[in-house]
Amino acid sequence: MAEAGAANRAGTALRAEALGGRLPPLVVAAERVAATVMQGVHGRRRAGQGDAFWQFRPYAPGDPVSRVDWRQSAKSDRLFLRETEWEAAQSVALWRDAGPTMRWRGGTDRPEKGERAELLLLALASLLLRGGERVRLLGARRAHAGRGAMGTLADALSRHQHDPADDSLPRHARAVMFGDFLAPLEETRAAVAALAARGVQGHLLQVLDPAEETLPYSGRVRFEGLSAEMPLLLPRAEGIRQLYAERLASHRAGLQAIAAAANWRFATHRTDAAPEVALLGLWQALAPSGA
Repeated sequence: MAEAGAANRAGTALRAEALGGRLPPLVVAAERVAATVMQGVHGRRRAGQGDAFWQFRPYAPGDPVSRVDWRQSAKSDRLFLRETEWEAAQSVALWRDAGPTMRWRGGTDRPEKGERAELLLLALASLLLRGGERVRLLGARRAHAGRGAMGTLADALSRHQHDPADDSLPRHARAVMFGDFLAPLEETRAAVAALAARGVQGHLLQVLDPAEETLPYSGRVRFEGLSAEMPLLLPRAEGIRQLYAERLASHRAGLQAIAAAANWRFATHRTDAAPEVALLGLWQALAPSGA
């Protein structure tokens, strides 16, 4: 059983890498060029508070002497300062709903919602890691860097069940949350508001099976919940289709309002659609403004 689980995780990681690799190279290159122009020659990196070395630069009047790197300065007749990266600008936290409602699909010809959410999460992580970003799972303390981190990230995801609340994210980091977001709106509002209060910018991607949008059932149908809800028996399922569509539209409008209030973005994705479309949208949304 453990070997089968490891094989499944490895397969998901490989498919995610392949999905990220199929994104049009011209789009990836254009986003990187735009990021370089806007943020400096080091892509999305910026000088500032951080632990990782970024660059040496000549000393300028007004710079604190404590920041002079004397070893580098000894190699010439000039003084140089050692600058570190502004890690907040590189922090991207990812989360996917691992609840029971995500383990559903409306047909054998399409994946479970949770499977598609994990594929998109890992594919986005692959693109971000290629672009030099640091990626972490929301609620986890460890950040991952470099394309070689995909295996470790996929393994961590398989064991990651953290609540989306995360008080350890640096201010002005970014977050992307994948889920069906069919829980009461207040739950989503609380999670988003807590992150937004820390200055975190984010994106919600609602992943739904097409049957959850169209309710294609007719006749006598028994609906059984995945979260211990009481079963519901309908003599004519088609009779509630219009009301169901209205309720879903209202719920989705609520999610859009939650995102807008926090200055976040909201998008939807159906499991019968190509994952590349959703991935491209997320990648473009994560680019710096004006890129």
